[in-house]
Amino acid sequence: MQPIITVEFTARVGDRTFKEESVAFHNPEELFAFVAPGGDCDSIPNEVNEIQMVFLQPEHANTKNPIADKRVTLELGMVFLTGPLAEIIQTAEQLIDKAGRGELTDSFLKVINVKI
Repeated sequence: MQPIITVEFTARVGDRTFKEESVAFHNPEELFAFVAPGGDCDSIPNEVNEIQMVFLQPEHANTKNPIADKRVTLELGMVFLTGPLAEIIQTAEQLIDKAGRGELTDSFLKVINVKI
């Protein structure tokens, strides 16, 4: 199974950027398990100051509504979600819902600038 989301963690020192790590997810459930309490998000080094979540293009283009596949970027604090518009909107809605239910780790809430 091909990954559908890659997450890159980068740190910057002055003008230099260092890629800390990259993680691939095969479905949204894996991503949400990562940012849930007890997930690996808690082990992100303090040096990381930018997280890029890149959603890959769908296997088949949306022929009924091409705007759904338009590539966009949503910034939440130091997290940048980039990918097809429909996927980014759906993920943002799930993040809002999971934040309200207490299903996101404090570490992730902090990096997206949500007061805990």
